Parts: sequence; C-alpha cells; structure tokens
Amino acid sequence: MQFLLRGLLAWDLTERESGLGVVYLSFGLGLLVFTPIGGVLADRWAKRTLLVLGQGTIALVAAAMGLAAVSNNAQFWMLMVASLAQGAMFGLIGPARVTTAAELVGHEHLGNAISLTSMSMSLTRIFGPAAAGVLAGVAAFGIGGAYLVAAVFSVVSTLLTMRLPKLEPQAATREHPVTEILDGVRYVRSEKQLKWLIVTTTIAIMIGFNYVAFLPALVEGELGLSESHVGFLTTASAIGAVLITAFVASRADGPESIRLMVFCGLAFGVGVVLFGLAQNYLLALAIIGVLGLATNGFMVLTSSRSMAISDPSHHGRVQSLMQLAWAGFGIAAAPLGAVAEIIGLRQTIVGMGLVTFVVVALYATTVLDDVVSNRKSAELNL
Repeated sequence: MQFLLRGLLAWDLTERESGLGVVYLSFGLGLLVFTPIGGVLADRWAKRTLLVLGQGTIALVAAAMGLAAVSNNAQFWMLMVASLAQGAMFGLIGPARVTTAAELVGHEHLGNAISLTSMSMSLTRIFGPAAAGVLAGVAAFGIGGAYLVAAVFSVVSTLLTMRLPKLEPQAATREHPVTEILDGVRYVRSEKQLKWLIVTTTIAIMIGFNYVAFLPALVEGELGLSESHVGFLTTASAIGAVLITAFVASRADGPESIRLMVFCGLAFGVGVVLFGLAQNYLLALAIIGVLGLATNGFMVLTSSRSMAISDPSHHGRVQSLMQLAWAGFGIAAAPLGAVAEIIGLRQTIVGMGLVTFVVVALYATTVLDDVVSNRKSAELNL
C-alpha cells in the first residue's frame, strides 16, 4: 500500500515523471546505505529484534506521512524524508527476512520457503494496492487516510513479528562492521556463479522493474484515468506473481531451476517492452498480469539460488548484496524519469525492457555453460 501511495502522492504534488523519480531515488539511497549494514546485522544480531525494530519504524513513518496528508500539510520534502527513512529500514531488515525463512525450515526446503515467503507478499499485493488506490480516490479517505490504514497494517505486522523465535546468529563475530562488509564483497567476487547472479539481478531490477515507478504517470498522465486504475494494475501484477510462485515452489530446488530462472528473466524483459507499447488500459492490464508472473518468478529463483550456492556464514551479507538491486531500482528512477521527460515515457519503458532482456541473455550465455560443464564433470566422477 505504501509503495503505491508514495507514487500517487508524488504525482499529486508535482505532476512530473522526475518528481516520481526523485521520491524513489530517496528510497533507493536509504536502501543503498543501510542494506550492507543490514546484512552484517543479520549475521551478528538476533533476527527477530532486527525485524521488529525495522518494521516498527516503518509503521511510525507511515503514520506521520498520513497525518501530514490528512491535515493538508504534506510537502514534497516530507515525502522524500519519509521515503529515505523507509528505504533505510527496508535495507536493515531485508537480509534478515530472507535468512530467517531459510533458518526456520532448513537447507533442504530452502527454495520452497523463499517461494512461500514471496507468495505471501504477492497475496497482499493483490488486495493492498487496489485498496490503497480505491481509498485514495474516495474523498472521505484520500491519500492521507489510505496512508493511515497502511500504518495500522504495519503495526499489526510488527506485533506478529514478535511471535517469531529469537534466531540467534549462527556465527557470532566481533569484527568491525566495515571489515565484515568487505569480507562479504570479497567472498562474492571469489564465487563466479554467485558474482554473475548478483550482477544480473541488480541490473534487471534496477532498470526493468522501474516500470512500476511510472505507473501513475502512464495511467493518470497518458491515459487520463484515476488512482483506482493504478491500484488495479498493481493487483493484476500481483495475481500473476501468485500464480508463478505456486508453480515455482515445487521446482525451486530442482535441477531445472536455473533454466526456469533464465526463461522468467527473458520474459520479464519482453513484458516490459510490451507494456511500454500498450495503447489502452485493458491491454496494459493483460500484459502486466503476465509481467508480474515473469518478474516474480525471476526474483524468487534468483533469491533461492543465491542462498543455495553461498555459505550459511555469509547468508546475511550475500542477501544484502542481492537486495542492493532494490537500492539501484530507487536510484535509477530519477535519471529514468528525466529521460522520460526528454524522449517520452513509452520510449523509456521500452528501452528499460530491452536492457533487461539483454542482460539476462548475457547471463545465460556466460553461466549456463559452466553449470552444464560442472554437472558433466560430477557425473564422470561418479
């Protein structure tokens, strides 16, 4: 809900693509700075404590932004500060969320656990954005009232998080946090498959996934529709995400998971191109449902694979590097918004899809051959 409301309020305050981009830039900067710290803390702190702290702060920021909007005192700088704070908190708790799922179920069910986590988040996206869009379009609530509803849900989420086991770190360390961050970077650089997986995921999300940042501009600015229509687009994407997650859950730990990941990544790029070319709302709605399917499949499979091929002692820091992709997503939104104002929104979205397709295709050609060669060597040794 808050992700959609952030874009709607930014559009209402500025009515410019660059305004949308700057708000997501603030969110991305918070992620960029705090995600590596979150990776270190996930490896050295009790994860429940970290999750409760971050989730509770997100709830407070949402409530403050809602009160500002309800009282007609919302300013663009306030939205930027709120985005920065929430990005920082998502950065702190993101690695802990993924590694918590892995620790609760064990390595043998890792892919299924990450798929289930993704499915639960996708299910909320079916109803949350649509509800946020509808509430924002109703005079009695408006964007401020919708923000306050989102804050209530965040409080409930914080209370439920308190029911988790404490989950102490697997290998406590007294090294300086910067030393641990650098150690995580060196570890990833030494693992070829992990390195290229993180690079590919970062570029694909940073560029391709930014289509969601420009939904208000496309729907309200280009098609002349309302906030509710923006919410329904996001819901269609979430329905596709749920469908692919149910399919991926039984295959995320299997031998064909890498090829399925590549297929979803290529479809992700093609879907963004087609979305940029869609000339009416119904066509965009159909395309974004398929796009949600491909995007979520790619994200689930890259996340589970990064956990499967990394050492448990580095899980938190590896996931922090994986999730820096979301910082890149926010940071890239500002220059992409500026480009959209120069060459056009649709042309920019098409370009984003092409970049995504090419980077996944390059990953496939450089890594899949290594995977096949390693399997043949293993079979010969047996």
